[in-house]
Amino acid sequence: MITAVFNPVGLARRRFRQWWQSRIPLSDTMTLSQRNVYILPSRAGFMLGATLIVLLVASINYQLNLGYLLTFLLAGSALVGMHVCHGTLRGLTLNLLAPDAQFAGASTTLSVVLHNDRRSVRHGIGLAVLDEMHGDRWSNHWVWADVPAQGSCTVHVAFRPEQRGLHRVPPLTAETRFPLGTFRVWTVWRPAAQVLVYPKPEALPPPLPPGEPRAGGASSARLQSSGEFDGVRAYRRGDPLKLVVWKKAAKADELVSRDTEQAQRYELWLDFAQTGGGVTGTEQRLSRLTAWVLQADKLASDYGLRLPARQIPPGTGEAHKRRCLEALATC
Repeated sequence: MITAVFNPVGLARRRFRQWWQSRIPLSDTMTLSQRNVYILPSRAGFMLGATLIVLLVASINYQLNLGYLLTFLLAGSALVGMHVCHGTLRGLTLNLLAPDAQFAGASTTLSVVLHNDRRSVRHGIGLAVLDEMHGDRWSNHWVWADVPAQGSCTVHVAFRPEQRGLHRVPPLTAETRFPLGTFRVWTVWRPAAQVLVYPKPEALPPPLPPGEPRAGGASSARLQSSGEFDGVRAYRRGDPLKLVVWKKAAKADELVSRDTEQAQRYELWLDFAQTGGGVTGTEQRLSRLTAWVLQADKLASDYGLRLPARQIPPGTGEAHKRRCLEALATC
């Protein structure tokens, strides 16, 4: 059995990061300036500084004029690189586009538009999701881009939410080390946007439940051997095209039509309390209902959703599917 080792330095670092990030205002658009852009030497920069000290001491001891020339030439190049590096990020505008809803466990893509008002190209700008994934280490997956002069470019980064619900977009970070790599210039950005995460669909869900009889209808419902709700039948010559289930026709390579008589007698309800055996927890039930919603939508069947605190009447179409998935996400 592996036990976690208490790390006071890592704990203090996490607390400081949380306190520092809480002071950053929430905004979907941020213009970088001297107030929110930070600069520090990189590892290569510290190595260059140590090399310059050695060169300077050696030049003083041995009275090497060429040594002085090389030392101050390298130092001047480093100072110019520091100015260029800071200016590469300063003045850039970041704009986050509204993220789309996603299922739990799948990667959610965030689209960030970088605007450059200057007449020069900005090179080597990286963007990543600031996320603590491996203990005390912050794991950032960088996406690099060049922003054209007086233009813009779109950068796509992703993160993976593991739980359903409405989540705030995690903090983002942008950095550059252009042109010499001796300095690291970065910023931290807290977008105000939120992303809706649907429950993760069950991998192998059981067939759809049988339809419930409408008021005044038959006392029992039929279920096809394939597990599909019995609201369709084989295409008959003369059936209106609006009754053809095109999604099922494209999948099964045969024409089928909606059985209007059957649809008038039975209703397909996806009930939280009747999700079948093998599921006990709330998340498992929501996962099965999510899979059923997707399955019923592919069949173009009218279906309703019953949850403990909400009921959505039967319907069909993309808007109805999103309404059901949103109800499952916020249940």
